[in-house]
Amino acid sequence: MNRFRARNTSEASLRSAPDDVWKVLTDPTLLPELTPYLTRIDVDGDRWTWNLTHIPVMSATIAPTFTEVMTFDQPHRIVFAHDPERPDERTGVDGEYRLRPQPNPDGTTGTHVAIDLEIWCDLPLPRLSRIAVETVMHGVVAAMGRRFAHNMLRHLGE
Repeated sequence: MNRFRARNTSEASLRSAPDDVWKVLTDPTLLPELTPYLTRIDVDGDRWTWNLTHIPVMSATIAPTFTEVMTFDQPHRIVFAHDPERPDERTGVDGEYRLRPQPNPDGTTGTHVAIDLEIWCDLPLPRLSRIAVETVMHGVVAAMGRRFAHNMLRHLGE
């Protein structure tokens, strides 16, 4: 097994109020409707288990399920940390979403969102395949992020 990583960093300014954006980003029922490959999130207190469908990565196809310890600092920050009690899981995410109020041109309050997440996956692929595998992972993560952003903006009416 070798560990492969993909990082997603992005920022966006939304017209929607911080409370509305917060509700979307912390709704485990809504998130699978907005996020490609995500089938469901099982919640047990601060532990959220993310269940994804099959994702092709080079010669392997993975169906990741991973448990994150979620820390919510409403309405400013959402932290993802892979559950240290789940060393058996071969996939995880570490990072955060940061939200801050931002004035809209019409005088209402919008939201600035900054994302910094690293997705990692232990795969039975040789270390020599790192560049190819991580390139594919970056592509999948970027596509998921674009589609999620599109779906979230549509849900918020932007």
